[in-house]
Amino acid sequence: MTFRNLGIIDPILDALKAEGYEKPTPIQEQAIPVLLEGKDLLGCAQTGTGKTAAFTIPILQLLSAEKNRKVRAGSPRALVVTPTRELAIQIGESFSNYGKFTGITNTVIFGGVKQGNQTRILKEGVDVLIATPGRLLDLMNQGYVTLSNVGWSVLDEADRMLDMGFIHDVRKIIAKLPPKRQSLFFSATMPPEIVELSKKILGNPARVTIQPEMTTAEKVKQSICYVEKADKPALLTHVLRENNDRATLVFTRTKHGADKITRFLKKAGITSNAIHGNKSQTARQIALENIKKGYTKVLIATDIAARGIDIDDLQLVINYDLPNIAETYVHRIGRTGRAGADGQAISFCDKEERAYLKDIHKLIKQTIPEVRFSFITEKPSNEPAANRKAQDSSKILREVLPPALKHHVKPGKPGRQGKIPEHLQTRLSVGKSEIKELEQKGQGSQPKRIIRLKRK
Repeated sequence: MTFRNLGIIDPILDALKAEGYEKPTPIQEQAIPVLLEGKDLLGCAQTGTGKTAAFTIPILQLLSAEKNRKVRAGSPRALVVTPTRELAIQIGESFSNYGKFTGITNTVIFGGVKQGNQTRILKEGVDVLIATPGRLLDLMNQGYVTLSNVGWSVLDEADRMLDMGFIHDVRKIIAKLPPKRQSLFFSATMPPEIVELSKKILGNPARVTIQPEMTTAEKVKQSICYVEKADKPALLTHVLRENNDRATLVFTRTKHGADKITRFLKKAGITSNAIHGNKSQTARQIALENIKKGYTKVLIATDIAARGIDIDDLQLVINYDLPNIAETYVHRIGRTGRAGADGQAISFCDKEERAYLKDIHKLIKQTIPEVRFSFITEKPSNEPAANRKAQDSSKILREVLPPALKHHVKPGKPGRQGKIPEHLQTRLSVGKSEIKELEQKGQGSQPKRIIRLKRK
């Protein structure tokens, strides 16, 4: 099966060929013909299945076929609502890449940045609008966007929106859509709230389901490494050095943890960037571009990046912290082995995370094989201070003292600036006999008296 067999028009085929795509993935093969017929679609598929192209390509083709198509200010013909900025940007890139020979225009709007550039493009008019719920509602309330002309609506990653608390915003957006439209609804999981929401959006939809096993087990080589929590930094450093030529995405559970990993990797001589909710949109985009273009090989991320980040040839995913929700594991490792490519996922598991691992095994219906690494952990020396060489202690004392000093003279009192008074000079020098005496007492690097001095 090829894209040509699906009835795709030449301008889109040419764009797909330029991107290196010839054969559709299972979800594309099932969804594209249904959408080209104008039917509503309910898609249940994990990340990494080619889901974005499954709705991008038919919408581009249907828009191209419209006669007397006019671009109106703030009134798009197609609307895609998605939970995160990263996913919105990725979808916008897909519309641009696949539609570059069609003349179909698109723009992306999201929060966290000033709205000036976004509203300027909306005033000029676009065919396709990709948006996060909060910014879309904000601009609708300000009168920059109206949905009365929407003929195609896509709700992507609906379960993620539920998790992030956007479901009420989504309902407000749906209420503003015209009743006559083609609706597409995608979700990786189908909890009761999502099923209820889909019934309000869709009429009599066709349903496409791609099982999780097809996306996690077949193409991603998974392994688990049991490790003490304190040894995780050393293990991560070892694994990254062993795979220094591979683009790697490292997942951690918290924002603080992501920044902490970046700092200790820097000390180990490994360049990395962190991406999480506290980072500015500019910083997040720079971090993504760095790894996409190969400027850096390591990206540290929280689960905000578990969906929607599309990095070509991402070969390795490392779960530094196991997720406490089993489905999140599937989304994380779905960043590698995308659309049929091979990939690898290595997970670190400490004693406190064994319960999370059990839930993951239950969900994916397989036991992840164990892998072991030989690595060196840096531990503080227990050697008594008396056994250390005098010259080492002398070096420590010299390093503690500032290289350039001046005595602090209080205002109104006579004194000499730029030189340490002679009565203090003797207290700054420590002879070998004094070092030996200090070492015997276990105080080799601790001066007996603190002298408050001020740098120049």
